[in-house]
Amino acid sequence: MNDDGSGSPGNGSRGWLEKLGRAFGGEPRSRDDLIELLRDVSQQGLVEPETLAMLEGALEVDELQVRDVMIPRSHMVVIPAQSSLHDTVPMIIESGHSRFPVVGEDKDEIRGILLAKDLLKLISGEQLELDDLLRPAVIIPESKRLNVLLREFRVSKNHMAIVVDEYGGVSGLITIEDVLEEIVGDIDDEHDAEAVEDIRKLDDARYLVQALTTIDDFNESLGTRFSDEDYDTIGGLVVAEFGRLPEPGEVIEIADWKFKVTAADDRRLHAMDVSPV
Repeated sequence: MNDDGSGSPGNGSRGWLEKLGRAFGGEPRSRDDLIELLRDVSQQGLVEPETLAMLEGALEVDELQVRDVMIPRSHMVVIPAQSSLHDTVPMIIESGHSRFPVVGEDKDEIRGILLAKDLLKLISGEQLELDDLLRPAVIIPESKRLNVLLREFRVSKNHMAIVVDEYGGVSGLITIEDVLEEIVGDIDDEHDAEAVEDIRKLDDARYLVQALTTIDDFNESLGTRFSDEDYDTIGGLVVAEFGRLPEPGEVIEIADWKFKVTAADDRRLHAMDVSPV
């Protein structure tokens, strides 16, 4: 109620209500106008900040293409088609992923997709080869729009697609989680660094260390004396030493310790194999 006792909305409310009327009236509308309206509504307390972020993310998805979000080829964890299941299982366990492209000698030859859960069939004692467990791969172009891909994922029940360039070569992959994270932000699951042990001893002189491990915890566990003045996490320190985001398999030595990257994508470093030099 206004100071004059009327029941009409105050100036602030009238402002966003008028914008709402314009947005859904007959006047021309734009995406920027709609985002401005949503932000005004949020400032009025009618939409929570988290909801606003998701709405903006949903609008952003309409503007993005697969190439903007995909995991590039250099960061893909793939399984060679000639691998035995015995060799494949340790790779799956270490990566923590649930789906893996299986490739031929030519890395552009995608034989299919292996789902980690399909390895449960081995428990029955049935004699299986890798080819017996493969599922068809979904192939999409880099130019496909994310909102279209999300709809296709929902309809087909597929959760991963292989991305190819204009010449048909593999340029990366994308999962339904990658698309959803553009809307709701990072989605953590049981395999993410926060949900697993920060430092796991592999043998007498090797450790699997999650990148988000704090430098304080790293120093306490391994008896090191790395400074936390500039970086809070051991991953931040390692990335700074590389001077860029490293790829899986790359190695760097820092203060008599060797850091081998075991898990990383195009956005962040996840885990390292650490041992004294």
